[in-house]
Amino acid sequence: MFTERQGIVVWLYSLKHAKSLRRFGNVLYVSRKSKYVLLYCNQSDTEFVMEKLSTYSYVKKVAPSYKPFLNTQFENSKPDKAKEYDYKMGI
Repeated sequence: MFTERQGIVVWLYSLKHAKSLRRFGNVLYVSRKSKYVLLYCNQSDTEFVMEKLSTYSYVKKVAPSYKPFLNTQFENSKPDKAKEYDYKMGI
């Protein structure tokens, strides 16, 4: 069974607390320069996790990732005729 996952971006004041965010989901990436954490959790729990994270004093901002809601299947994408001709010539 495939569970739907969604990313949450959590900006922190200090990275000292980045390790404690593992209890909310899977920590995929920690940016030391920009001080944010990319966290993945179940899509059904996203609202609850975002509300819970925003109550902590070390969290500056919380934002969801909209990637699961974007359509990634592109329609009517035809290649350019000039590029097709160049590919056939070997350029």
